[in-house]
Amino acid sequence: MSALARWYLAHGRHELPWRATRDRWAVLVSEVMLAQTQVARVIPAWRAFIDEFPSPEALATAGPDAALRAWGRLGYPRRARRLWEAAVVIARDGWPPDDAELPGVGRYTAGALRAQVDDRDDAIGVDVNIRRVVQRVEGRVLGATAAEDAAQRHGSPLRGRDRLLALMDLGALVCTPRAPQCDRCPLRRRCATRGALEGETPRRQARYEGSHRQRRGIVMARLRAEPTVAVAELDADALASLVTDGLAAVDGDTASLARN
Repeated sequence: MSALARWYLAHGRHELPWRATRDRWAVLVSEVMLAQTQVARVIPAWRAFIDEFPSPEALATAGPDAALRAWGRLGYPRRARRLWEAAVVIARDGWPPDDAELPGVGRYTAGALRAQVDDRDDAIGVDVNIRRVVQRVEGRVLGATAAEDAAQRHGSPLRGRDRLLALMDLGALVCTPRAPQCDRCPLRRRCATRGALEGETPRRQARYEGSHRQRRGIVMARLRAEPTVAVAELDADALASLVTDGLAAVDGDTASLARN
């Protein structure tokens, strides 16, 4: 057993609820939620969402307003809208041969689905955690294809699902952006940088207080709580941007969550 496999067996996040299933829809929902949100916040939100919408058909029938209400305070509600759009396609046409054909599903998510659900050895989705790990091990900044190749090499002999999740967990728990615990890393002997990659720029979260994103969030919270709200009571710029994104609708002097 490799050092990475031993580490993953002992320290991997096996308790995450979406890892107990190979249901494609449940895993897709988890990946969409995790894209820009911390795991601790996603766990209860994912459970509630899957309870309410256990299948693409259930979400497609419920409509975008139901998706937006169920999304709650996870943030970046466009993800909920795109998830509903994907559910509509799946309910109408079935799952496509390539998950990347679905609205809102990019290269990473499609690869992560193939690895986690199908255990495909030729697929690996490189998220920010995996990219950080393989770039530090390689000692250079990598493009998407090079990062996927590096992940397959450095995750070997693990394959498919276990390789993806092991590298993902290593980046989330050990090879962290600002305080990597290199003495705990199972890849330390082959690592070219020991956590200090020149040219690596850790992402900084933009200030939320007073931001346009916060203003949009305030309007969304009001629209989730009430069937309709007087336009005059809402932040005009924030509401306009939500309408543009297909998240809200205005009918005369009232606003609501988008219903189509």
